[in-house]
Amino acid sequence: MSKVTFYRGQQLPLEMHKVRIIQKLNLLPIEERERAMRESGFNTFLLQNNDVFLDMLTDSGVNAMSQDQQAAMLMADDAYAGSATYTRLHDKLKELFGMEYFLPAHQGRAAENIITKVLVTEGTCVPMNYHFTTTKQHITVNGGEVIELIRPEGLEVTSDHPFKGNFDVDALKELIAERGADAISHVRMEAGTNLIGGQPFSLQNLREVSEVCSSEGVTLVLDASLLADNLHFIKCREDACKDMSIREITREMADLVDILYFSARKLGFGRGGGICIRDEEMYKRMRGYVPMFEGFLTYGGMSVREMEAITVGLDETMDEDMINQGPQFIEYMVDELDRRNIPVITPAGGLGAHVDAMSFVDHVPQNEYPAAALASALYVASGVRGMERGTMAEQRDADGNEPLADMELVRLAMPRRVFTLSQVNYVIDRLDWLYQNRRLIGGMEWEEEPEILRFFYGRLKTKGNWMGDLVEQFRKDFGDSL
Repeated sequence: MSKVTFYRGQQLPLEMHKVRIIQKLNLLPIEERERAMRESGFNTFLLQNNDVFLDMLTDSGVNAMSQDQQAAMLMADDAYAGSATYTRLHDKLKELFGMEYFLPAHQGRAAENIITKVLVTEGTCVPMNYHFTTTKQHITVNGGEVIELIRPEGLEVTSDHPFKGNFDVDALKELIAERGADAISHVRMEAGTNLIGGQPFSLQNLREVSEVCSSEGVTLVLDASLLADNLHFIKCREDACKDMSIREITREMADLVDILYFSARKLGFGRGGGICIRDEEMYKRMRGYVPMFEGFLTYGGMSVREMEAITVGLDETMDEDMINQGPQFIEYMVDELDRRNIPVITPAGGLGAHVDAMSFVDHVPQNEYPAAALASALYVASGVRGMERGTMAEQRDADGNEPLADMELVRLAMPRRVFTLSQVNYVIDRLDWLYQNRRLIGGMEWEEEPEILRFFYGRLKTKGNWMGDLVEQFRKDFGDSL
């Protein structure tokens, strides 16, 4: 792993790549940013990208491709069936994960759809270390129940625990004893628990979960979308794994699970997804849903050019210098925010930096969506687009009641190999200013609330004119600066 110490002792993450293709960015004046935010219903998903300076909404499908990936796209075998491109992708997945069977899908949530349709039945439950929004929706729509069995330290905002994404193994044993193995459709482990700060689990924890599932005859499913980050943390933080290669860790993780699925928009630096399956019978149960929902079995809704890029990207994921830049940039950002006493999830996880909105704007009640308010305020103050990961991202229960989220976070994703350190420092600076003026930020309420996955396209409005006050203070402090 690359580690460079500067002569004067400063420790900065060092990019082990150079930029060869660029995209021009645009930073609007704050008045125009306020207009754009109001027109978007204070939902960062609805902003036009032309109005965004630094897009930290997600790490999904927005990662930089390598020159080898771009070259591979020119070699794609453009065939509906029997494509050599599919064979190359299948062979690479088999090489890395050791699973014989592969079903392609256009992205991770499509893979989730197929898995839940086959495994989840009415009245069953799915224990997991933590849910993701689309995962929970797929399970509940099919009549299942999500049961989160994260270790208690996983929900601590400030911590030095290296693996806050660990599964509570004792709680899993108790659940099986209480309900019986037949009531559990499958156990899901998420590599890099997205909604609680991209926090990893340890290889030892996965071993323990696998032992329980194996002894009870319960299917174990790994969501490997954020596997690259989790591999980095296992290599760096788990003493027993420090001398293992990334390939060795990858294979051991895969050997412990029955099904592995992923979004290649994250894992593989492309746009697609898929399901790797160990058992032939399980493969046959799932196979029919691919041509029904996705496309033929040898492309599954993916462009063959993207499939070639993913094949190369999976190989690059085994290179420590390729996968450590994202986590190192995130760690730098988290450490700098923490040094300024800005509340942020610690230790640094994968995916991005996660600002603790509950503490940042502790004067805003949780039922007024503090994370959504902070995400809106940050965009107006900086042109940086983050994502609300709190109560707005939850869903109402059958009676229309709104459960409050365990955490109210603003996720500032760090697309892999995209941003420079000066851009990261700009985000830190604007968050610093916003924190000093946090009392100006107020609450939000729904203007248009969709029933399903409301955070994607719902519209909010501010309670009062606090956004105008924020703009006025910005001009006082920054003058005519953008």
